Amino acid sequence: MVIPIIGLSILLVLTSTSPFSLKGGCIIVDSTRRGKRFPDSMSKTIPIWTCVLNRSIFNYLNTFSNADASLVKQDSNTGCNSHDWDCSLHLPLWVSETEKAAIEDRLEGWTKDLETSGADIAILASCLKKPLRPLWISQKTVIWINEVPDYDSWDFTPIILVSASSTSGVTQHRTTSEFSWNYIPGAGDDEESWARGLSPNLFWNHAYDLISTGPDVCNQKVADIVEKDRVYRARRGQDAPQITIKPSISESSPCLDPLLCSDLSNITISSSDEERGIFWLGSTNLALGSSQIAAECSSNVDCVLNCDQWPISVHHQEAEAYLHLPIVSSKMDRFSLFNNLSSAVNFAKSNLTKGRTLLICCHDGEDISVCVCLAILISLFNDEGSFDDGKFFSETGITKCEMRRRLVYVCKFAIKARPSRGNLNEMVLTGGIIIEM
Repeated sequence: MVIPIIGLSILLVLTSTSPFSLKGGCIIVDSTRRGKRFPDSMSKTIPIWTCVLNRSIFNYLNTFSNADASLVKQDSNTGCNSHDWDCSLHLPLWVSETEKAAIEDRLEGWTKDLETSGADIAILASCLKKPLRPLWISQKTVIWINEVPDYDSWDFTPIILVSASSTSGVTQHRTTSEFSWNYIPGAGDDEESWARGLSPNLFWNHAYDLISTGPDVCNQKVADIVEKDRVYRARRGQDAPQITIKPSISESSPCLDPLLCSDLSNITISSSDEERGIFWLGSTNLALGSSQIAAECSSNVDCVLNCDQWPISVHHQEAEAYLHLPIVSSKMDRFSLFNNLSSAVNFAKSNLTKGRTLLICCHDGEDISVCVCLAILISLFNDEGSFDDGKFFSETGITKCEMRRRLVYVCKFAIKARPSRGNLNEMVLTGGIIIEM
Protein backbone atom coordinates (compact mmCIF):
# COMPACT_ATOMS: atom_id res chain seq x y z
CA MET A 1 0.00 0.00 0.00
CA VAL A 2 1.33 3.45 -0.87
CA ILE A 3 2.16 5.72 2.05
CA PRO A 4 -0.18 8.73 2.26
CA ILE A 5 1.76 11.88 1.44
CA ILE A 6 0.33 13.54 4.52
CA GLY A 7 1.84 10.89 6.78
CA LEU A 8 5.24 11.62 5.30
CA SER A 9 5.19 15.15 6.72
CA ILE A 10 6.00 13.64 10.11
CA LEU A 11 9.12 12.09 8.64
CA LEU A 12 10.12 15.30 6.90
CA VAL A 13 10.35 16.90 10.32
CA LEU A 14 12.27 14.00 11.84
CA THR A 15 14.74 13.68 8.96
CA SER A 16 15.55 17.35 8.34
CA THR A 17 16.70 19.55 11.23
CA SER A 18 15.20 17.84 14.25
CA PRO A 19 17.39 14.71 14.54
CA PHE A 20 19.85 16.83 16.51
CA SER A 21 17.13 17.80 19.00
CA LEU A 22 15.70 14.26 19.01
CA LYS A 23 18.85 12.79 20.52
CA GLY A 24 17.25 12.99 23.95
CA GLY A 25 13.69 12.38 22.77
CA CYS A 26 10.74 14.75 22.37
CA ILE A 27 7.24 15.48 23.67
CA ILE A 28 4.25 15.71 21.30
CA VAL A 29 0.95 17.16 22.57
CA ASP A 30 -2.38 16.61 20.81
CA SER A 31 -6.08 16.17 21.55
CA THR A 32 -9.11 14.43 20.11
CA ARG A 33 -12.89 14.39 20.29
CA ARG A 34 -14.70 14.15 23.56
CA GLY A 35 -14.98 10.71 25.11
CA LYS A 36 -11.81 9.45 23.47
CA ARG A 37 -8.54 9.39 25.39
CA PHE A 38 -5.97 9.47 22.56
CA PRO A 39 -6.23 10.59 18.91
CA ASP A 40 -5.43 8.08 16.17
CA SER A 41 -2.25 10.03 15.39
CA MET A 42 -0.89 8.95 18.78
CA SER A 43 -2.42 5.48 18.87
CA LYS A 44 -1.30 4.44 15.39
CA THR A 45 0.28 7.02 13.07
CA ILE A 46 3.26 8.10 15.18
CA PRO A 47 3.97 4.57 16.50
CA ILE A 48 3.94 3.31 12.89
CA TRP A 49 6.41 5.95 11.76
CA THR A 50 8.74 5.45 14.70
CA CYS A 51 8.86 1.77 13.77
CA VAL A 52 9.44 2.59 10.09
CA LEU A 53 12.26 4.97 11.02
CA ASN A 54 13.85 2.37 13.29
CA ARG A 55 13.76 -0.20 10.50
CA SER A 56 15.26 2.23 7.98
CA ILE A 57 18.07 3.08 10.39
CA PHE A 58 18.66 -0.61 11.06
CA ASN A 59 18.90 -1.30 7.32
CA TYR A 60 21.26 1.65 6.90
CA LEU A 61 23.55 0.41 9.69
CA ASN A 62 23.64 -3.10 8.24
CA THR A 63 24.28 -1.83 4.71
CA PHE A 64 27.38 0.08 5.74
CA SER A 65 28.57 -2.22 8.52
CA ASN A 66 31.09 -3.95 6.31
CA ALA A 67 32.55 -0.65 5.10
CA ASP A 68 32.76 0.89 8.55
CA ALA A 69 33.00 -1.42 11.55
CA SER A 70 32.29 1.48 13.89
CA LEU A 71 28.64 1.42 12.86
CA VAL A 72 28.12 -1.93 14.54
CA LYS A 73 30.71 -1.51 17.25
CA GLN A 74 29.08 -1.17 20.63
CA ASP A 75 28.71 2.47 21.61
CA SER A 76 30.56 3.31 24.84
CA ASN A 77 27.78 5.58 26.08
CA THR A 78 24.61 3.76 25.08
CA GLY A 79 25.68 0.17 24.61
CA CYS A 80 23.61 -0.04 21.42
CA ASN A 81 24.56 -1.47 18.06
CA SER A 82 22.80 -2.48 14.90
CA HIS A 83 22.27 -6.04 16.12
CA ASP A 84 20.16 -5.07 19.17
CA TRP A 85 18.42 -2.14 17.47
CA ASP A 86 14.71 -2.49 18.27
CA CYS A 87 12.65 -2.72 15.06
CA SER A 88 9.44 -4.03 16.60
CA LEU A 89 6.11 -2.23 16.46
CA HIS A 90 5.05 -0.68 19.77
CA LEU A 91 1.34 0.12 19.98
CA PRO A 92 -0.82 1.00 23.01
CA LEU A 93 -2.74 -1.80 24.69
CA TRP A 94 -6.13 -0.64 23.41
CA VAL A 95 -5.19 -1.38 19.78
CA SER A 96 -6.46 -4.87 18.99
CA GLU A 97 -4.18 -7.73 17.98
CA THR A 98 -6.01 -8.02 14.65
CA GLU A 99 -5.33 -4.39 13.80
CA LYS A 100 -1.74 -4.71 14.99
CA ALA A 101 -1.20 -7.71 12.71
CA ALA A 102 -2.63 -5.82 9.74
CA ILE A 103 -0.26 -2.93 10.39
CA GLU A 104 2.75 -5.23 10.75
CA ASP A 105 2.01 -6.74 7.34
CA ARG A 106 2.52 -3.33 5.74
CA LEU A 107 5.61 -2.19 7.64
CA GLU A 108 8.11 -3.63 5.20
CA GLY A 109 6.49 -1.88 2.25
CA TRP A 110 6.34 1.43 4.10
CA THR A 111 10.01 1.09 5.03
CA LYS A 112 10.99 0.56 1.39
CA ASP A 113 8.90 3.55 0.33
CA LEU A 114 10.67 5.74 2.89
CA GLU A 115 14.11 4.57 1.79
CA THR A 116 13.33 5.36 -1.85
CA SER A 117 11.72 8.73 -1.09
CA GLY A 118 15.05 10.52 -0.76
CA ALA A 119 14.77 11.13 3.01
CA ASP A 120 18.17 11.54 4.65
CA ILE A 121 18.37 8.39 6.79
CA ALA A 122 22.11 8.83 7.23
CA ILE A 123 21.84 11.99 9.31
CA LEU A 124 19.20 10.41 11.52
CA ALA A 125 21.35 7.31 12.02
CA SER A 126 24.33 9.47 12.96
CA CYS A 127 22.36 11.37 15.62
CA LEU A 128 20.23 8.69 17.23
CA LYS A 129 22.17 6.26 19.41
CA LYS A 130 19.03 4.49 20.61
CA PRO A 131 15.92 3.40 18.68
CA LEU A 132 12.76 5.50 18.91
CA ARG A 133 9.90 4.29 21.07
CA PRO A 134 6.55 5.96 21.88
CA LEU A 135 5.21 6.39 25.42
CA TRP A 136 1.64 7.50 26.19
CA ILE A 137 0.48 9.94 28.88
CA SER A 138 -3.10 11.13 29.41
CA GLN A 139 -5.00 12.96 32.14
CA LYS A 140 -5.59 9.64 33.88
CA THR A 141 -1.97 8.51 33.80
CA VAL A 142 -0.38 8.03 37.21
CA ILE A 143 3.41 8.40 37.34
CA TRP A 144 5.49 7.80 40.47
CA ILE A 145 8.39 10.18 39.93
CA ASN A 146 10.70 8.33 42.31
CA GLU A 147 10.21 5.12 40.33
CA VAL A 148 11.09 6.54 36.92
CA PRO A 149 14.52 5.12 35.96
CA ASP A 150 17.34 7.43 34.98
CA TYR A 151 17.24 8.39 31.31
CA ASP A 152 20.74 7.02 30.64
CA SER A 153 19.54 3.54 31.60
CA TRP A 154 16.78 3.52 28.98
CA ASP A 155 17.53 1.43 25.89
CA PHE A 156 15.43 3.67 23.63
CA THR A 157 14.88 7.31 22.68
CA PRO A 158 11.45 8.29 24.07
CA ILE A 159 8.76 9.93 21.95
CA ILE A 160 6.37 11.00 24.72
CA LEU A 161 2.81 11.35 23.44
CA VAL A 162 0.73 13.57 25.72
CA SER A 163 -3.03 13.73 25.18
CA ALA A 164 -4.86 16.77 26.58
CA SER A 165 -8.26 15.19 25.96
CA SER A 166 -10.79 14.34 28.63
CA THR A 167 -12.56 10.98 28.50
CA SER A 168 -15.58 12.16 30.45
CA GLY A 169 -17.43 13.47 27.39
CA VAL A 170 -17.87 16.86 29.05
CA THR A 171 -15.85 19.99 28.31
CA GLN A 172 -13.41 20.11 31.20
CA HIS A 173 -13.29 23.13 33.49
CA ARG A 174 -10.03 23.17 35.40
CA THR A 175 -10.17 24.41 39.00
CA THR A 176 -7.23 22.56 40.54
CA SER A 177 -4.94 25.58 40.31
CA GLU A 178 -5.19 29.31 41.02
CA PHE A 179 -6.70 29.95 37.59
CA SER A 180 -9.36 27.94 35.77
CA TRP A 181 -9.82 27.41 32.05
CA ASN A 182 -11.99 25.65 29.49
CA TYR A 183 -10.21 23.25 27.16
CA ILE A 184 -11.58 23.21 23.59
CA PRO A 185 -10.25 20.32 21.43
CA GLY A 186 -9.08 21.43 18.00
CA ALA A 187 -8.70 25.10 18.90
CA GLY A 188 -5.00 24.95 18.12
CA ASP A 189 -5.81 24.53 14.42
CA ASP A 190 -7.67 27.88 14.36
CA GLU A 191 -5.28 30.15 16.17
CA GLU A 192 -6.53 33.16 14.23
CA SER A 193 -9.78 32.91 16.21
CA TRP A 194 -8.15 33.21 19.63
CA ALA A 195 -4.47 34.24 19.36
CA ARG A 196 -5.39 37.94 19.00
CA GLY A 197 -2.51 38.55 16.57
CA LEU A 198 0.09 36.95 18.87
CA SER A 199 2.54 34.90 16.82
CA PRO A 200 4.63 32.02 18.25
CA ASN A 201 7.74 34.18 18.02
CA LEU A 202 6.14 37.02 20.00
CA PHE A 203 4.75 34.59 22.57
CA TRP A 204 8.10 33.01 23.36
CA ASN A 205 9.79 36.39 23.58
CA HIS A 206 7.25 37.45 26.24
CA ALA A 207 6.21 34.10 27.72
CA TYR A 208 7.09 34.86 31.33
CA ASP A 209 5.43 38.28 31.23
CA LEU A 210 2.23 36.82 29.79
CA ILE A 211 2.06 33.96 32.29
CA SER A 212 2.74 36.21 35.28
CA THR A 213 -0.05 38.67 34.40
CA GLY A 214 -2.85 36.18 35.02
CA PRO A 215 -6.12 35.82 33.09
CA ASP A 216 -7.72 39.12 34.11
CA VAL A 217 -5.28 41.34 32.20
CA CYS A 218 -3.86 38.78 29.78
CA ASN A 219 -5.79 40.07 26.77
CA GLN A 220 -4.65 43.63 27.41
CA LYS A 221 -1.05 42.46 27.79
CA VAL A 222 -1.27 40.62 24.46
CA ALA A 223 -2.71 43.72 22.80
CA ASP A 224 0.16 45.86 24.13
CA ILE A 225 2.81 43.39 22.92
CA VAL A 226 1.27 43.05 19.47
CA GLU A 227 0.80 46.79 19.03
CA LYS A 228 4.38 47.56 20.05
CA ASP A 229 5.65 45.01 17.56
CA ARG A 230 3.43 46.48 14.84
CA VAL A 231 4.75 50.00 15.46
CA TYR A 232 8.34 48.70 15.57
CA ARG A 233 8.01 47.06 12.16
CA ALA A 234 5.99 49.86 10.59
CA ARG A 235 8.64 52.45 11.49
CA ARG A 236 11.23 50.37 9.69
CA GLY A 237 9.15 50.05 6.56
CA GLN A 238 8.44 46.36 7.17
CA ASP A 239 5.19 44.57 6.46
CA ALA A 240 2.85 45.31 9.38
CA PRO A 241 -0.75 44.47 8.37
CA GLN A 242 -3.57 45.13 10.81
CA ILE A 243 -6.41 42.79 11.60
CA THR A 244 -9.63 43.23 13.56
CA ILE A 245 -10.28 40.84 16.39
CA LYS A 246 -13.79 39.40 16.35
CA PRO A 247 -15.63 39.62 19.68
CA SER A 248 -15.69 36.43 21.72
CA ILE A 249 -19.05 34.97 22.70
CA SER A 250 -17.88 34.64 26.31
CA GLU A 251 -16.77 38.28 26.57
CA SER A 252 -19.14 40.85 28.06
CA SER A 253 -18.08 43.52 25.58
CA PRO A 254 -16.56 43.24 22.11
CA CYS A 255 -12.90 43.98 21.53
CA LEU A 256 -12.37 45.73 18.22
CA ASP A 257 -8.77 46.84 18.69
CA PRO A 258 -6.83 46.54 15.42
CA LEU A 259 -4.04 44.03 15.89
CA LEU A 260 -1.44 42.75 13.58
CA CYS A 261 -0.74 39.16 12.70
CA SER A 262 3.04 38.76 12.66
CA ASP A 263 4.93 35.61 11.99
CA LEU A 264 8.64 36.37 12.19
CA SER A 265 11.18 33.59 12.44
CA ASN A 266 14.59 33.47 14.04
CA ILE A 267 17.02 32.64 11.25
CA THR A 268 20.30 31.12 12.38
CA ILE A 269 21.62 29.63 9.14
CA SER A 270 25.21 30.33 8.13
CA SER A 271 24.96 31.50 4.52
CA SER A 272 24.08 35.12 3.82
CA ASP A 273 20.86 34.40 1.92
CA GLU A 274 19.61 31.90 4.48
CA GLU A 275 20.41 34.37 7.25
CA ARG A 276 17.90 36.64 5.53
CA GLY A 277 15.39 33.80 5.27
CA ILE A 278 15.84 32.92 1.59
CA PHE A 279 16.28 29.19 0.94
CA TRP A 280 17.65 28.19 -2.48
CA LEU A 281 16.70 24.74 -3.76
CA GLY A 282 20.02 23.44 -5.01
CA SER A 283 20.77 24.53 -8.58
CA THR A 284 17.12 24.85 -9.67
CA ASN A 285 17.13 28.69 -9.61
CA LEU A 286 14.13 28.43 -7.26
CA ALA A 287 14.05 29.95 -3.78
CA LEU A 288 11.55 30.09 -0.92
CA GLY A 289 10.90 32.80 1.63
CA SER A 290 8.31 34.92 3.39
CA SER A 291 6.68 37.91 1.71
CA GLN A 292 8.39 40.25 4.17
CA ILE A 293 11.81 38.86 3.25
CA ALA A 294 10.91 39.07 -0.44
CA ALA A 295 10.10 42.78 -0.08
CA GLU A 296 13.44 43.42 1.61
CA CYS A 297 15.63 41.24 -0.61
CA SER A 298 13.87 41.32 -4.00
CA SER A 299 16.93 42.96 -5.55
CA ASN A 300 18.84 39.71 -4.94
CA VAL A 301 16.62 37.72 -7.34
CA ASP A 302 15.48 38.19 -10.92
CA CYS A 303 11.75 37.73 -10.33
CA VAL A 304 9.26 37.23 -7.50
CA LEU A 305 6.11 35.12 -7.29
CA ASN A 306 4.07 36.47 -4.37
CA CYS A 307 1.45 34.02 -3.03
CA ASP A 308 0.54 36.15 -0.01
CA GLN A 309 -2.90 37.72 0.34
CA TRP A 310 -1.31 41.16 0.28
CA PRO A 311 0.87 42.71 -2.44
CA ILE A 312 4.44 43.77 -1.69
CA SER A 313 6.76 46.42 -3.05
CA VAL A 314 9.61 44.99 -5.11
CA HIS A 315 12.60 46.53 -6.89
CA HIS A 316 11.89 45.03 -10.30
CA GLN A 317 10.94 47.41 -13.10
CA GLU A 318 9.74 44.79 -15.59
CA ALA A 319 6.12 43.72 -15.26
CA GLU A 320 6.91 40.10 -16.10
CA ALA A 321 9.36 39.93 -13.19
CA TYR A 322 6.65 40.10 -10.52
CA LEU A 323 3.34 38.25 -10.14
CA HIS A 324 0.92 38.51 -7.22
CA LEU A 325 -1.44 35.58 -6.68
CA PRO A 326 -3.55 36.15 -3.52
CA ILE A 327 -3.80 32.52 -2.39
CA VAL A 328 -5.48 31.85 0.95
CA SER A 329 -5.33 28.85 3.26
CA SER A 330 -7.40 25.79 2.45
CA LYS A 331 -9.37 26.48 5.63
CA MET A 332 -10.60 29.72 4.06
CA ASP A 333 -11.02 28.50 0.46
CA ARG A 334 -10.33 24.88 -0.37
CA PHE A 335 -9.86 25.65 -4.08
CA SER A 336 -7.76 28.82 -3.79
CA LEU A 337 -4.44 27.03 -4.32
CA PHE A 338 -5.70 24.85 -7.14
CA ASN A 339 -7.27 27.76 -9.02
CA ASN A 340 -3.97 29.68 -9.04
CA LEU A 341 -1.54 26.86 -9.84
CA SER A 342 -1.85 27.31 -13.60
CA SER A 343 -0.83 30.99 -13.42
CA ALA A 344 2.00 30.19 -11.00
CA VAL A 345 3.46 27.43 -13.17
CA ASN A 346 3.20 29.48 -16.37
CA PHE A 347 4.87 32.49 -14.71
CA ALA A 348 7.69 30.26 -13.50
CA LYS A 349 8.03 28.64 -16.91
CA SER A 350 8.37 31.95 -18.76
CA ASN A 351 11.11 33.15 -16.42
CA LEU A 352 13.02 29.91 -15.87
CA THR A 353 13.20 29.45 -19.64
CA LYS A 354 15.20 32.70 -19.75
CA GLY A 355 17.56 31.44 -17.04
CA ARG A 356 16.20 33.79 -14.38
CA THR A 357 16.14 33.12 -10.65
CA LEU A 358 12.70 32.96 -9.02
CA LEU A 359 11.75 33.64 -5.40
CA ILE A 360 8.41 32.14 -4.33
CA CYS A 361 6.97 33.70 -1.20
CA CYS A 362 3.87 33.63 0.99
CA HIS A 363 3.01 35.08 4.40
CA ASP A 364 5.37 32.86 6.39
CA GLY A 365 7.28 31.07 3.61
CA GLU A 366 6.37 27.70 5.11
CA ASP A 367 3.09 26.50 3.63
CA ILE A 368 1.48 27.92 0.48
CA SER A 369 4.79 28.90 -1.15
CA VAL A 370 6.11 25.38 -0.49
CA CYS A 371 3.10 23.82 -2.24
CA VAL A 372 3.42 26.19 -5.21
CA CYS A 373 7.14 25.42 -5.43
CA LEU A 374 6.34 21.71 -5.35
CA ALA A 375 3.91 22.20 -8.24
CA ILE A 376 6.59 24.03 -10.25
CA LEU A 377 9.17 21.31 -9.56
CA ILE A 378 6.75 18.61 -10.65
CA SER A 379 5.57 20.46 -13.76
CA LEU A 380 8.82 21.87 -15.12
CA PHE A 381 11.70 19.73 -13.81
CA ASN A 382 12.74 16.15 -14.50
CA ASP A 383 13.46 13.52 -11.86
CA GLU A 384 17.09 14.67 -11.64
CA GLY A 385 16.10 18.20 -10.67
CA SER A 386 16.96 19.82 -14.02
CA PHE A 387 14.66 22.28 -15.79
CA ASP A 388 13.21 20.65 -18.92
CA ASP A 389 10.29 22.97 -19.75
CA GLY A 390 7.73 20.34 -18.69
CA LYS A 391 8.90 17.54 -20.99
CA PHE A 392 9.28 14.93 -18.22
CA PHE A 393 5.88 15.79 -16.76
CA SER A 394 4.04 15.61 -20.09
CA GLU A 395 5.66 12.31 -21.11
CA THR A 396 5.77 10.48 -17.81
CA GLY A 397 3.23 11.94 -15.43
CA ILE A 398 3.70 12.09 -11.69
CA THR A 399 2.82 9.43 -9.11
CA LYS A 400 2.35 9.93 -5.39
CA CYS A 401 5.76 8.38 -4.85
CA GLU A 402 7.36 10.98 -7.11
CA MET A 403 5.49 13.75 -5.30
CA ARG A 404 6.87 12.48 -2.00
CA ARG A 405 10.41 12.44 -3.37
CA ARG A 406 10.15 16.02 -4.55
CA LEU A 407 8.57 17.18 -1.32
CA VAL A 408 11.49 15.64 0.55
CA TYR A 409 13.83 17.46 -1.85
CA VAL A 410 12.19 20.81 -1.06
CA CYS A 411 12.31 20.23 2.69
CA LYS A 412 16.01 19.38 2.60
CA PHE A 413 16.77 22.96 1.57
CA ALA A 414 13.82 24.88 3.05
CA ILE A 415 14.31 23.74 6.63
CA LYS A 416 11.28 25.66 7.91
CA ALA A 417 8.88 24.18 5.36
CA ARG A 418 5.69 22.76 6.89
CA PRO A 419 3.01 22.45 4.21
CA SER A 420 -0.45 22.01 5.70
CA ARG A 421 -2.56 18.90 5.39
CA GLY A 422 -5.30 20.77 3.51
CA ASN A 423 -3.03 22.22 0.85
CA LEU A 424 -1.21 18.93 0.24
CA ASN A 425 -4.52 17.09 0.06
CA GLU A 426 -5.72 19.63 -2.47
CA MET A 427 -2.76 18.86 -4.72
CA VAL A 428 -3.08 15.11 -4.31
CA LEU A 429 -6.85 14.74 -4.62
CA THR A 430 -7.35 17.16 -7.52
CA GLY A 431 -4.22 16.29 -9.44
CA GLY A 432 -2.94 19.63 -8.23
CA ILE A 433 -0.97 20.57 -11.32
CA ILE A 434 -2.30 22.47 -14.37
CA ILE A 435 0.11 23.54 -17.04
CA GLU A 436 -0.63 25.14 -20.35
CA MET A 437 1.85 23.84 -22.89
